Amino acid sequence: QVQLEESGGGLVQAGGSLRLSCAASGSVFRLSTMGWYRQAPGKQRELVASITVTGSTNYADSVKGRFTISTDNPKNTVYLQMNSLKPEDTAVYYCNLKYYTVYDLWGQGTQVTVSS
Repeated sequence: QVQLEESGGGLVQAGGSLRLSCAASGSVFRLSTMGWYRQAPGKQRELVASITVTGSTNYADSVKGRFTISTDNPKNTVYLQMNSLKPEDTAVYYCNLKYYTVYDLWGQGTQVTVSS
């Protein structure tokens, strides 16, 4: 059974930084595509960033140059470093793990609030 546990959200002023972490249990982490998504009130969930098993990354245009996704395989953890945060980055951020068609899992979500 694979489970995801997120941490690192909080309240920050515009221009500040936060780092989100998502730790995965089980043995499939290093074989999975990991992603961070976010959902703001009244909006659909959207992809923020993803990283494949080969280390290839993909970012939403709105966060390019400000956010960085990375993994620590020995720790089964994926990170999202968020710099130069803007009020429009305020949302609940979710970690996602995709392992072929076997798993498509979500974390519980962590709130990020950026004040102006």
